Amino acid sequence: MNQDPNREAKLRAAREAVDLVKSGMVLGLGTGSTAALVVEELGRRLAEGKLDHIVGIPTSRATHQQALLVGVPVGTLEEHPRIDLTVDGADEVDPTGNLIKGLGGALLREKVVATASRRLIIVVDESKQVNRLGTRAPLPVEVVQFGYRSHDELIGDLGGVPTLRLDADGQRVVTDEGHWIIDVLFEGGIPSPAHVERLLKGHPGVVETGLFLDLHPKVIVGRAG
Repeated sequence: MNQDPNREAKLRAAREAVDLVKSGMVLGLGTGSTAALVVEELGRRLAEGKLDHIVGIPTSRATHQQALLVGVPVGTLEEHPRIDLTVDGADEVDPTGNLIKGLGGALLREKVVATASRRLIIVVDESKQVNRLGTRAPLPVEVVQFGYRSHDELIGDLGGVPTLRLDADGQRVVTDEGHWIIDVLFEGGIPSPAHVERLLKGHPGVVETGLFLDLHPKVIVGRAG
């Protein structure tokens, strides 16, 4: 098994984020490798009695299963429609705090949880910092299965190249909500993320994009060593 070269940096960021968690909070629990370290650290501190009366709102089935495994109590947005704090990772973060998320396939639930949160903390390692969104990661676009190719022309007009996401076996990736994901590459990055977001979200069949704009998160950058 290959060791993640950025694991130490991610772990540092995760621990710093969990330092901001207080007993009694309702927490949004993100998805992805860094968010998994946050959930692991939460479970450890709960077991040691350093935190109590925490309720986690998972952003994916995978995070839900992990939370239960490490002893983090879970709830739903129906039970807790307002979240005190969400801790999540990101695939890219620009200098203004705008993000690309969704390489882990949970962008829809992640955005719902993020926008229901009083405070959003994003934990990343240095490799996720970019000057322009879309320069190191594709933009995930979650779409309904019906007519998914109907988005190709719009994506092309926006300067992107669409690729339907497949798993390691060559099967179409299906999100927790039963949708597909189109990964869009922009050569040189996305010149106007707000424009791209507006046009994609206005196109019938597009459910959500991985552009997380104007959420003003606290960004914690983990550094190794």
